[in-house]
This record gives sequence, structure tokens and C-alpha cells, in this order.
Amino acid sequence: MNEKSNSKPAGLNQPSPINWLEDFPPFHTMQIKVLELDDEWSRIRILLPLNEKTRNPGGSMFGGCMASLADPIAALACAWRFQQYSVWTRNLNLDFQSEGRTDLELRFEFDPVQHKAIAQELKQCDRCTPLFEYAYYLADGTLCARVQNRVAIRRKGYVVGSSGAL
Repeated sequence: MNEKSNSKPAGLNQPSPINWLEDFPPFHTMQIKVLELDDEWSRIRILLPLNEKTRNPGGSMFGGCMASLADPIAALACAWRFQQYSVWTRNLNLDFQSEGRTDLELRFEFDPVQHKAIAQELKQCDRCTPLFEYAYYLADGTLCARVQNRVAIRRKGYVVGSSGAL
């Protein structure tokens, strides 16, 4: 039997990064909407709607939803830029400034100076643990929560403890 080959170039059957993020199972339930995601993963804006699935018993945004969305964003940006390395969130901190009584917008930017410093450290050490700072904003632009996310970037095959540290 002669089967017709798929004539599409490799990767065309893959979902776009925007669709992938919106359909990622932990995010899908929260009904996020990617507002902006450039090709370099240097600027990311995501809407986290306040609804029956994200609202806490007090009526404001559930901090666990905020943490779940904030957790992988810096690591995903690093994984896209440093594809030859393994990347994961090492530490996440949310500092709540205002009650989340509206939809929230997560805003992340990958500073070109920080990218260059990470690339240099990876070249020298094969590992890096940069700190990223970004934030959630209320619908009126008021700061809701600061995010500090430390990302572990390690050579592929890295084994915890092989160099004495994570």
C-alpha cells in the first residue's frame, strides 16, 4: 500500500508557542490568554482572568494560580534561548502588593544584557542560576505582585551533586 507522505516542512504540525501555552494543562483550566509573545521569548504578556476557577473564597485572585502561571515563564524563555541546556525553576517568590480583584496581566521581559551575561557564564561554567524579576498588574495598571524567579540552567545530563551544588 502506497501511503502519501506529509509534504509539510518539519515543525508545521506543532502548535504555536501561544497555543501551546494556552492549552498547557495547568494553564488551560485557568483560561489564560497570551497577549504577547515575541519570537525571541524576550517579551511575554499573559492575561490571567479572574473567574470562578481562579477566584479564592474571599473573591480575589487565588495566589496559587498566580504562582502556577509565573513558575515556568522565565524557565521557558531560557529553554528557548539556551536549547542545548536543561532548564528548570530553582526558586519562585511572589510578593503580593495589592489584592487581585480584577483580571491580572503577567509581564515578563528578558533583558538583552542579562541574556549576554547568562551566555557568558554558561560558556565559562556550563551552568548558571540567574534571577528574573517580573510582575502581575491589575486591569488599571496597578502593581499587584512582584515575581522573583531563579532559574537553573545546566548542561544536559547534569546530575545533582556532581559538582557539589544545584
